[in-house]
Amino acid sequence: MTVSEGPLFDVIISGGGPTGMMLASELRLHGVEVLVLEKDAEPSPLVRSLGLQPRSIEIMDQRGLLDRFLEHGQQYPGGARRFAGIEAPSSSPLDTAHGYILGIPQPVTDRLLTERAVELGAGLRRGHELVGLEQDGDHVTVELADGTRLRSRWLVGCDGGRSTVRRLLGIGFPGDAARTEWLLAELEVTMPPEELTAVSDEIRKTHKGFGIGPAGNGLHRAVVPAATVAEDRTTPPTLEEFRTQLLAYAGTDFGVHSPRWLSRFTDATRLAERYRSGRVFLAGDAAHVHPPLGGQGLNLGIQDAFNLGWKLAAEVKGWAPSELLDSYHIERHPVGADVLTITRAQSELISPEPGPQAVRRLVTELMAFDDVSRYLIERVTGIGVRYDFGDDRDLIGRRLRDSRLSRGRLYDRMHGGRGLLLDRTGGLSVTGWSDRVDHVIDTGEELDELDELDVPALLLRPDGHVAWVGDDQHDLAIHLQRWFASASTG
Repeated sequence: MTVSEGPLFDVIISGGGPTGMMLASELRLHGVEVLVLEKDAEPSPLVRSLGLQPRSIEIMDQRGLLDRFLEHGQQYPGGARRFAGIEAPSSSPLDTAHGYILGIPQPVTDRLLTERAVELGAGLRRGHELVGLEQDGDHVTVELADGTRLRSRWLVGCDGGRSTVRRLLGIGFPGDAARTEWLLAELEVTMPPEELTAVSDEIRKTHKGFGIGPAGNGLHRAVVPAATVAEDRTTPPTLEEFRTQLLAYAGTDFGVHSPRWLSRFTDATRLAERYRSGRVFLAGDAAHVHPPLGGQGLNLGIQDAFNLGWKLAAEVKGWAPSELLDSYHIERHPVGADVLTITRAQSELISPEPGPQAVRRLVTELMAFDDVSRYLIERVTGIGVRYDFGDDRDLIGRRLRDSRLSRGRLYDRMHGGRGLLLDRTGGLSVTGWSDRVDHVIDTGEELDELDELDVPALLLRPDGHVAWVGDDQHDLAIHLQRWFASASTG
């Protein structure tokens, strides 16, 4: 491959969806030179995701972005308490300051994340499709569909379930092929609202995979099982195909017409064998695909980016500990596998068949127990994720909820994407790491939430996960070195 003259980027990201743009923002917080390549010339209008889960909402709060999202979304407190449509009892409080689903269409999420990345200085080239790549010990060279060749130190494939990057790397994508397909659309209807709601509610008593309801701007969002799994799922369904399936399930087509868009999705469930190959990483749907039950797909991708961003930035800037980049696969691959398990289970529970319905009744009974419902809901919402840091103390490896400090909030101190030592002793130090770690001394007596944790001090990674708790300076220095490399002598 002949390389054309041009700049050497620190990181090229293939794919300008929510995962790619979240990653670009995280890298730019640390001054990394980023170029995002997106094959589509215009942003997609498809609404594949309807909102953000609590953990993703926390991430937006940690980076100072939440107000932007709240302005365009609607909070649904009950939405965060469902598993396969089964409502958990309200007596099970979630360990988060954001115990709600934020209803916000994916095109809006895409736009807000893109605006943020561009504000921070990320480059974005739409209509530029990656078709080839080569890598050596120092660089990755990518080839675009128009023959252009670009070089970067690192490449991240955020290019969806049919990832070109994953295919070119030869990374296996084992799992289950599609058995069921659904048709999805935004369109107009003629049926009166009251009648539409009554018909939809009746059908959903036995078919949880069916739904139709207002989407705003005079449109309705509809989803209905397809007759078969299409051989070419990249071709959208026709309006006539949609009407046929609505008639089959509801006995009416609701007078649907004038679609804004039509699409299809399946229950295919696959997980990449590895998230890294040399100088190339996979994130988001390029690393995992699954049914959309529980609304975890977009959220899982954002959380992949949140984990990878600071680690890759540390490598680019020259201070990453030797095993930091490998920890991305080690930490996120099990999370992806767990989400696949959760979505597979929910897929079974919405089946109208007698066996799955019997299991659904049993799960409904079990969710009356607080411990059971909290366990399941925390797995769906992402707040139950715990990375294995080799320390079984309760907080280690977990993300920390937002807390009130004597002055402000904890998440307000994390907008820059740096590590943070929350010191309630007043006797600890991050000298030598102050270019990578902020030191917040707060010995006030107003810290009700932190008092419940009963810890003298804790060290947070840039992604908000607890890396250390204690009050010993020597022990703290060991963990600072583990996550933030050796102390600077400058």
